[in-house]
Amino acid sequence: MPKRTRFTTWRPLATAATAALLATLLTPVAAQAAPRGSEPVYSYGNAIREAVWVDTGLDGDRDGKTDRVAVDIVRPRETARQGRKVPVIMDASPYYSCCGRGNESQKKTYDAQGRVAQMPLYYDNYFVPRGYAFVGVDLAGTNRSDGCVDVGGRSDVQSAKAVVDWLNGRAKAYTSRTGTTRAQAGWTNGRTGMIGKSWDGTIANGVAATGVKGLKTIVPISAISSWYDYYFQQGAPLYDSGPEWLSDYVDSPDARAKCGAVQQKLVDGAPRTGDWTPLWSERDYVKAARKVKASVFLVHGMQDLNVRMKHVGQWWDALAKNGVDRKIWLSQTGHVDPFDFRRATWVETLHRWFDHELMGYDNGIDREPMADIERAPDQWATSAVWPPSGTRATTLRPGPGTRPGVGTLGLHRGHGTENFTDDPARSEIDWAAQIDQPTPEKAGFVTGPLTRDLRLSGSSEVTVTATPSTPTAHLSAVLVDIGPATIRDYADGGEGITTLTDRTCWGASTAGDSSCFKGTKAKTTDVDYTVVSRGWADLGNHASDHKGSPLTPGKRYTITLDLAATDHVVPKGHRLALIVAGTDKDLIDPPADTPELTLDLSRSSARVPFVGGATAFARATTGPAYATPDATVLDGVREPRTAHRVPEASQ
Repeated sequence: MPKRTRFTTWRPLATAATAALLATLLTPVAAQAAPRGSEPVYSYGNAIREAVWVDTGLDGDRDGKTDRVAVDIVRPRETARQGRKVPVIMDASPYYSCCGRGNESQKKTYDAQGRVAQMPLYYDNYFVPRGYAFVGVDLAGTNRSDGCVDVGGRSDVQSAKAVVDWLNGRAKAYTSRTGTTRAQAGWTNGRTGMIGKSWDGTIANGVAATGVKGLKTIVPISAISSWYDYYFQQGAPLYDSGPEWLSDYVDSPDARAKCGAVQQKLVDGAPRTGDWTPLWSERDYVKAARKVKASVFLVHGMQDLNVRMKHVGQWWDALAKNGVDRKIWLSQTGHVDPFDFRRATWVETLHRWFDHELMGYDNGIDREPMADIERAPDQWATSAVWPPSGTRATTLRPGPGTRPGVGTLGLHRGHGTENFTDDPARSEIDWAAQIDQPTPEKAGFVTGPLTRDLRLSGSSEVTVTATPSTPTAHLSAVLVDIGPATIRDYADGGEGITTLTDRTCWGASTAGDSSCFKGTKAKTTDVDYTVVSRGWADLGNHASDHKGSPLTPGKRYTITLDLAATDHVVPKGHRLALIVAGTDKDLIDPPADTPELTLDLSRSSARVPFVGGATAFARATTGPAYATPDATVLDGVREPRTAHRVPEASQ
């Protein structure tokens, strides 16, 4: 990967007069005793709370008027009186009224004057006393905004981009939804950071991909980088519905009445064939990564089966290619906010990140390790860069073993064939549990016990040459760490956390907006194996990721499946397995037929990014001759729950 560039530290100028106000200044000055971070010196209870409606310039609901999106603002009153301008932290969301935010599903509430009383989450409670404004944006078609939800498209992205433009003096806003009185943003310096989990973080990705001026950083948590990859992977459908279902899920009653044309456009533009269409091009932020000027602090769960880790690998690599300043946290959880799996460290780190990126404090966060990775529940390691220096893709070859369907995995080209029959009732959990015994629905290939630890870091790919017996066939490929471990129980309802009854407080509170949230702890389980990375494809997409075609039974096809990014250490004594099968129950939909597939082992392989490359793999797999263990059933997590159709749905 390209060498990491250093952050450009923003340092505001300070006059002699303002230097006297050092104790309450929002930004550091060139002084030996300059503060290292913002402090909670402003009143949250006395903060200004107001609402404006920003004109997006679009007419998504086709009512003859440009759409206005509602923007609720909480900002320090003292800085306004002193004429000092503040930076902005913004969360643009479709969930503020329909579904709620965070582990406790908080919604916006309002006072009698229509001003926000409760802003969900802790961002306003914590950061407004420290000299930031917090802005909560209702995406078009949701809550108090005009327009229509178009699920990651132009309307969604413009809903938030227009607000960044208004904060920087380039767009119009009004004091009411229908009035003509203009609202100005003279209280801000325009420096904006966007944050949010899932759909909210996805919008942050999309706005950053426009290159809008004034957006200085984004913090996407469990976020989508390309909406096609939320619904499909290489033609294989991940859900039994398309974006029109999601749009209807979050639409306001007003939008449902007006947005039938947008709904139909979503239906027509996202056929269940899995073919790429212009609708998906509009919602692919990866291709526009070259426009990103904001720094990116990315957070994701490596066992997220809602917004899957493929979104991380392709977005991260594109940002790296374009020299974007980056930081990343990878947890063992599913679709979970870091506030709920590493709360104290997260709030401190986020505070320092925003102080550096938005206020210009030279607090050293840009010189710290790029990556934090959860190795075991609540046990974290760091990497100076990610993936680490010395990581190289290594080609592994599947080979035949002493039992049908129970093969070997090594550096030398295999020979012969293996057969399996798609069974939509079976999943990766079933395949891994029976890795050492022949079963008709999978082909497994395993190393011997490792003689030293082996670290995978980044995205893998598996090339399969297969002959189907039917005109349709879906493929799954998974990498599995075979060996005992205690992991976060990502298949549980909390996706790796348990919510407690006690509360911890993060910032100031008012009668209508508490900063205190229920605590959490790791929900763990003991397993005999851990699925490390997954990938799926429709074999009909063998010639193109973007378009499928019927298969000719009996004809051989070659396809390369993209496996999700990960960072995992396979410990000494464990084994590494590659499993190739058909439908992964509840994670992809089955094909129209029930194919039998024959794998050509000499033409199949896996490219896996090992720290230390092929040399590290060879050293870790050098040992005495290994005999396949007795056929026993291994314990893993329970069956993954039916895949979500809502990017936010979680614990």
